[in-house]
Amino acid sequence: MRQHISRRSSLLPWKWFAAAAAGGIPVGLVWWLLAPGGLNLITRNPALADGTHPEVWLPRDLTLAGLCVFAGCLVAVFLPDKGGRDAQAAFLLSLAGGVGGAVIAWQAGVLAGQLWGGPADTSVSASVAFSLRSLSVLLLWPAATATSVFVLGLTKLLRSGPRGAGTPAAEGRAPAA
Repeated sequence: MRQHISRRSSLLPWKWFAAAAAGGIPVGLVWWLLAPGGLNLITRNPALADGTHPEVWLPRDLTLAGLCVFAGCLVAVFLPDKGGRDAQAAFLLSLAGGVGGAVIAWQAGVLAGQLWGGPADTSVSASVAFSLRSLSVLLLWPAATATSVFVLGLTKLLRSGPRGAGTPAAEGRAPAA
């Protein structure tokens, strides 16, 4: 007898890791485009165009934080919601990919700042250059994914209604009296 081996099911969870990690590149580029100290498309305030003002550093970190939360929620929405081993592996690998994606986003944004940003004198502080001061922002992507999966699962459970031992589960029909 020939044993049929399915490659699709064994490769499926790794797709979630790769997709979440690869998502870091556009997130990093959008971070540089939107954040103060980068291209600054949100405020377009010339005073916030470079990193010499300490007022720029917090909004720059918060911009990446918001993008990481959005990316984490987006990953959670596309995760398969069926139970089983593949869904659990996809969830765990998407969390690991989220950590990788956040690190890639950080480095892609810093690289974009070095390539397309103006020269920065970092002798006063390294934060003058386009950078991330709060590394804990990188944990928001997987945290948002985990929280969103929990909320989506809870919402699905609450919508389906209670299915206890005394409740009939026969396709919405009332039991005969």
